[in-house]
Amino acid sequence: MRLYNTLSRSVEELPPPDAGPIRMYFCGPTVYQRAHIGNARPFIVGMWLRAWLRHRGYEATLVHNITDVNDKIYDAAPGASAELAARATGWYLRDTEDFGLGLPDGVPKATEHVPGIVRFVEQLIEGEHAYAVEGDVYFRVATDPGYGRLSGQRPDQVEEQEPNPLKEDPRDFALWKANKPGEDTWWDSPWGRGRPGWHIECSVMAEEAFGPVFEIHGGGLDLVFPHHENEIAQSGALGHEFARLWMHNGMLEFGGEKMSKSLGNDVSIRNVLDTWGREVTLLFFMTAHWRKPIDFTDDTLAQARAQVETFRNFFVDAGDQGEPVEHERLAAVLDDDFNTPEALALLHEWRGRGLAGDVRAGLALFGLDSLAQRAAAPADVVELAEARQAARAAKDFAEADRLRDEIAQRGWEVRDVPGGYELVQAA
Repeated sequence: MRLYNTLSRSVEELPPPDAGPIRMYFCGPTVYQRAHIGNARPFIVGMWLRAWLRHRGYEATLVHNITDVNDKIYDAAPGASAELAARATGWYLRDTEDFGLGLPDGVPKATEHVPGIVRFVEQLIEGEHAYAVEGDVYFRVATDPGYGRLSGQRPDQVEEQEPNPLKEDPRDFALWKANKPGEDTWWDSPWGRGRPGWHIECSVMAEEAFGPVFEIHGGGLDLVFPHHENEIAQSGALGHEFARLWMHNGMLEFGGEKMSKSLGNDVSIRNVLDTWGREVTLLFFMTAHWRKPIDFTDDTLAQARAQVETFRNFFVDAGDQGEPVEHERLAAVLDDDFNTPEALALLHEWRGRGLAGDVRAGLALFGLDSLAQRAAAPADVVELAEARQAARAAKDFAEADRLRDEIAQRGWEVRDVPGGYELVQAA
């Protein structure tokens, strides 16, 4: 199994399955609203990669964090940030669970790890890698001669991240932030009342999950600098090897008017799933290599829907699906930097050749095994779906959500499509 490492700028071989576990930490969202569909890509890539590694015999573990204390949360809910963070965390977990891929092995929240964060900061101060200024604590970037190794920036070209005239060096970043008026979530610390900086949260959550060294750290390409660069600096300052391989998924690129017809201005995971369905969304993400950008438009989603229907229709007349006979070809593609577009092309080739067993097994790896199932929804489920359609028309979204959950409890998934809905038996 080979994966591209941002740190070495090369594709690297993972150790064999019998050499030990593959422990993965993927950065999750800051929770202050319904999560953006862009937040889904690291989640999906992480869940797919965990499934594939386990399929190949690895002991693979995925931790995907929640940032639930942050300036954005304070700004979105002055005086009620904790309540908003708790609600938004629930939304995120529910929305990602609806992809049908399961959940990560751990979903730590920053607020659960403050004692460990305080200890980590104390150690950095003791080693003279950090200093306190009027309740804030900053990391001394100058103590890390390799700063910029991940992003490729030269230390003398790094722009100021968090302006403060009291800092020793404009490049220094916050490890602990003093409590400000209106910030209702805070903890006592040796430096006064305050809360953690963003970057230290992930270093501590990753290390408390896996120890000071683990195999893979993932997240969006937008996190390379400053977030992941700063994680390396602060963990390395304590002599921790930290992550050995860094995976950064490409960003979603939005097409403006090309996507407005179906989704409007709401590009939340929830609205995408309700509008296009989980299978279309998952297949859409397969169409681009995980570290490349991907166009998110009505056109690209419609193309993904057409492929979903092509697979569905194939299984209507597939008959006896049989056992996979060409699985090693798929293994070669996915073991080579987890190339999902090539895997998808291979599934279409097998479909054209009538190799139903291979297609079914391949789709199942990506949570798409429901495409191999066809069944008519029972009358009571159809009745619930009609009631949900009426609730949506009346803008009673709470009732519509309740009815969707009831339909799911009966083993079906309701999807909104142009002109109505469709019912698909859950995998």
